[in-house]
Amino acid sequence: MQLQPTDALLVIDLQNDFCPGGSLAIAGGDEIVPTVNALAARFDHVILTQDWHPAGHISFASAHPGAEPYSAIDAPYGPQALWPDHCVQNTAGAAFHPALAVPHAELILRKGFRAEIDSYSAFLENDHFTPTGLAGYLRERGLRRLFLCGLAYDFCVRHSAIDGTALDFECLVIEDATRAVNLPGSVEATDQAFEEAGIQRIASTAIVTK
Repeated sequence: MQLQPTDALLVIDLQNDFCPGGSLAIAGGDEIVPTVNALAARFDHVILTQDWHPAGHISFASAHPGAEPYSAIDAPYGPQALWPDHCVQNTAGAAFHPALAVPHAELILRKGFRAEIDSYSAFLENDHFTPTGLAGYLRERGLRRLFLCGLAYDFCVRHSAIDGTALDFECLVIEDATRAVNLPGSVEATDQAFEEAGIQRIASTAIVTK
């Protein structure tokens, strides 16, 4: 696949808490780091997102007495999954995986920093209305085609790709450079959502020859 000057790699939430040993560990989350590094080396434009929650965030089960992680609540903006405390600001768990090597990353976009609303997507908060500012940044930079990788396939990668497509960016998901939380039905629902939105899923080998 021929990369263009208007392409960007969007690396979603490749943070310690989402990797083995973290508080919200995703199976094999650390396995994608070498692939992400190899991909990033091919792109002139790389953007990293970073989950960045305050203590007591609305998405934490611990903020809702009696609630269990991986259950859900009805938040003012709609259904909200509850998670173990994760990616708390200025903690080791919120840091990027130590093997992530993208020195030329042009932007680190922090999301989920408002205590009262979660943000899976790199583009919009979970109310599907409040923007993060990423779309404006990309447009002003003239970046139009986005390749997404990172964690997790069925949550933050999914919502970022769907929202980016709705905002008129061309989004492609590099499937082997992601891993899923894999809640019941979540991967199947993501596959279907990508198909319905016309979002192409590709392999890293389309960009990087191993």
